[in-house]
This record gives sequence, structure tokens and C-alpha cells, in this order.
Amino acid sequence: MSDFWVFGYGSLMWNPGFETIERSKAVMHGVHRALCIHSWVHRGTQDNPGLVLGLDRGGCCHGVGLKVDGQVRESVIEYLRARELVTRVYIEQWRFIRLESGERVQALTYLVDRDHEQYAGRMSDHEICEIISRSSGKSGKNIDYVVNTVDHLRETGIHDPHLEAVIDEYDSNHTSTPE
Repeated sequence: MSDFWVFGYGSLMWNPGFETIERSKAVMHGVHRALCIHSWVHRGTQDNPGLVLGLDRGGCCHGVGLKVDGQVRESVIEYLRARELVTRVYIEQWRFIRLESGERVQALTYLVDRDHEQYAGRMSDHEICEIISRSSGKSGKNIDYVVNTVDHLRETGIHDPHLEAVIDEYDSNHTSTPE
């Protein structure tokens, strides 16, 4: 089996859960990264949903291409399906990405299903902050997920103005002032 690429735009960038043989900054056109999915498992519950990232239509998304050895293709795809398709809010697709080198390759990725009941749509930074500040699930606190993603984007040299604004909003509302 031949090697293949996976496109990471959220936690797959900093916690892929599988070995990679190459890593590159990458961009996917036609979609953008958004906190648009109510999380009922990893970062929230059905009673207190969190928010996680999805690739929603329109724009472009800067992320990371993760090259996987073809010898472990089936096990990695099986792992990704178990991780990403828990509630079927994502749609698995093969889409083209452009690597930092300029090379265009197909990559496995997961786009949000806008018809799924967990699709949250577009919200204000304030609404997002309210949700992420109070939610947690089996993978931990929702705010930690957002902060880890932003930290990794910064380390990778990717600026995401929307997520930066969400973190700024969170910091301004959750930083105590000295007396």
C-alpha cells in the first residue's frame, strides 16, 4: 500500500495518535476551521455540550499535512474513524491540500455535516467563550482543547484570527484583576 496524507486542522495537529513519516504546513481551499460542532463526548456532554472544530464550507484552512506510512494505512484509517466518527457529525473525505513545498496531494480529512444535529453553526466570540469556559468531556476541559490548538497553531507559524479572538475574549472575561 502506498503512503498517504491526513489533513490536521485541530487536535490532529498536536495529538494525532499515530506515527507520521513526514509533517508539513498545508492549506485546504473551500473550507475554513470553525468552532461549529457541539461536542457531546470529548469536550462536553449531551446535557452540557462543548464546542470542537470542524471544517465548514467557504474560505481556506491552514493546517498540517501528516504523511503516514502505507504499511499502517488500514489501522490508521480505522483509528481515525473510531476517533472522528463517534457521532457521525463529520463526513470523511479525500480532498486536495497544498503542502508548504507547493506540492499538491490528496489527504484524508473530516468535514462537518451541516445537517447533523450537533452542527452549531456560526456564533459570536462571546457565545463561544460562554460554552467553552463551562464544558468538559471524556478528553478534558473544552478551554484546554481550544488553548492547545491555538498554541500549536502559533508554534507552527499559523495565525487564525478567529481562534485568537476567542482566546482574547476568554482571557478578558476570566482574568482576575488585582485588588
